[in-house]
Amino acid sequence: MNFSFEDLAQQVADRASGRDRFVVALAGPPGAGKSTVAERLVKALNQRSEIAALLPMDGFHLDNIVLEARGLTHRKGAPETFDAQGYVSLLQRVRAVPAAEIAVPLFDRMLDLARAGGAIVAPHHRIIVTEGNYLLVDRFPWADLSSQFDLTIWLDVDDDTLQERLIRRWLHHGLSREAAISRALDNDMQNVSWVKRLSGPADITLR
Repeated sequence: MNFSFEDLAQQVADRASGRDRFVVALAGPPGAGKSTVAERLVKALNQRSEIAALLPMDGFHLDNIVLEARGLTHRKGAPETFDAQGYVSLLQRVRAVPAAEIAVPLFDRMLDLARAGGAIVAPHHRIIVTEGNYLLVDRFPWADLSSQFDLTIWLDVDDDTLQERLIRRWLHHGLSREAAISRALDNDMQNVSWVKRLSGPADITLR
């Protein structure tokens, strides 16, 4: 579907009406634009009053020290480089205890690490927008997430566009063009293929 953020926010707000806590899952492969769409959706939802908060899956990246010890530094961003069960547990708590103030981790791209307690989900945040690559993947432990979502949204982007975006991302982070292409093809596009192959259908698909 074609969309405006205002229309999408209105649709989410209508579905969340009367709910103490409503969780929106925004999924898609690496480079699909999930962070940007999620941030703009939260902003649109909060135009009149602050009812929405963002809870990104990226806050559950394993630390580089752990990845190095496991020989997974070159695969950062792959499914096995996240604390998936920690993410599931926090979402369960956010849903189960809407009256509580809950600290959530955020990933700092400049520092390349997760910051514990980087944001707060407060009781007045009735709508939680969470985003990540693996939210609709039908494999343990990611499959345990489905029961935590009230609305799922998939960002559909073709592989050529994703590859171009991912190369630009690594160039922006200071890699040489050769290194950026290698990182995108040898790691990110492998994750793209995995996500697209194993993700189930969403309630809404945005192209």
